[in-house]
Amino acid sequence: MDVNTLFSVKGKVVLVTGGGKGIGRMISTGFVTNGAKVYISSRNATDCDTAARELNELASKTKSGGSAISIPADLSKLEECQRLASEISSKEPKLHVLVHNSGVTWGAPFDTTPDSAWTKLLTLNLQRVFTLTQLLTPLMEKAAVREGDAIVDPARLIHIGSIDALRVPILNNFAYSASKAGLHHLARHLAMELGPRGITSNTLACGPFPSKMLAPVMRDFGDALKEESPLGRIGTPGDVAGACLFLASNAGSFVNGATIALDGGISLKAKM
Repeated sequence: MDVNTLFSVKGKVVLVTGGGKGIGRMISTGFVTNGAKVYISSRNATDCDTAARELNELASKTKSGGSAISIPADLSKLEECQRLASEISSKEPKLHVLVHNSGVTWGAPFDTTPDSAWTKLLTLNLQRVFTLTQLLTPLMEKAAVREGDAIVDPARLIHIGSIDALRVPILNNFAYSASKAGLHHLARHLAMELGPRGITSNTLACGPFPSKMLAPVMRDFGDALKEESPLGRIGTPGDVAGACLFLASNAGSFVNGATIALDGGISLKAKM
């Protein structure tokens, strides 16, 4: 039970959606610096290309053996999901890890939340997770390692959820929290459906991390968020990267259908 092999992702092929910035960039960095081949995809081609270039430079300096490839795609669109899946399938015989991180939020009071917010968020945050999983399942099935009837090293689905799906949010983000709650349950449903096919499905319910999406919240409520945390801080890149590396490695091979609160305990605190 060697720690160097137990937590290794070296040589694994990974797709991180929304991998060019924010939490996705943190996750991509964790995989590349630990020897994985990472495909980075999101709507912003500049973010994808920049992340891939900088991560390849980092991999070269650290001699990790990892690499990054940019494949920009607007994952809110069905045809773009199909194109992404087709392009990866043309390049790779198997896909070991799919990290569903692409997402969008919408904060507004109840009375002014538009109908369009629901369409936008439910499509990207929830529906396209199913779409892309469905398209890439054949490639992930090929990555599963079996010994007889037992699946000893499955492919992995890792869903980036939110603590706003575990509790009623402090801020008004009705469509976002509902979409993430749906994601959490979809992940459990996929765990049952895809487990026998050699694919596990788990969720990280993330608390506050430094990202563009959270920047306005940190600007206005940063100190309060830190005070809310039992650990007195928000998340770091190593926190989310480490959780993903655990789930993607042999150490996490028996975890399936779990929702892990990655929030330092913030979601445990109740407001009186």
